[in-house]
Amino acid sequence: MFEIATLKQNVRVPPRLWEKNIKTAVKKALRELEGKLSKTHGILLSIIKVKEVGEGKVLPGDGAVYFPTKFESLLFRPELNEVIEGEISDMTEFGAFVKVGALSGLIHVSQVSDDFFSYSHEGVLLGKQSKKVLKIGDRIRGRVISISYKAEPAKLGITMRQPGLGKLEWLEDEKDAKSKKEVEKK
Repeated sequence: MFEIATLKQNVRVPPRLWEKNIKTAVKKALRELEGKLSKTHGILLSIIKVKEVGEGKVLPGDGAVYFPTKFESLLFRPELNEVIEGEISDMTEFGAFVKVGALSGLIHVSQVSDDFFSYSHEGVLLGKQSKKVLKIGDRIRGRVISISYKAEPAKLGITMRQPGLGKLEWLEDEKDAKSKKEVEKK
């Protein structure tokens, strides 16, 4: 889930970032946190605004200044059961890796669909009965079923085995087929 949050943190501003306007220097230092993962807040995507900067402190042996800072930021925090969209970035025998913004997820081969999917020598996952193909570059819609914070950034477990989920192309084909059946009934 994306959210805008106000956070408080001591920010280390090294001498190379010092400027006359301390808020500008602090914002530059905060930008180095963008893309970093926090288990409590998620991934900090962007610093929107520095709201407050307190009095800085210098620690012995460190040339930087530490400022207590209050700032507004855009965060992405994945949640269990959240529906996400992403792009297939890699294929393996055991599943497909998906880029979801700054995160990576795995769709295990057993979670692609109710059909049996296997890895082919062309580097794609192929459905046994449906003959559906999942390959690098495909856009998918899935549901987050697990989140691991052991790696940075966090890794997601994703399923596409529910109605309304799957490769976007498959979902469009299903929608078109359903519309065609409704027209034929009339």
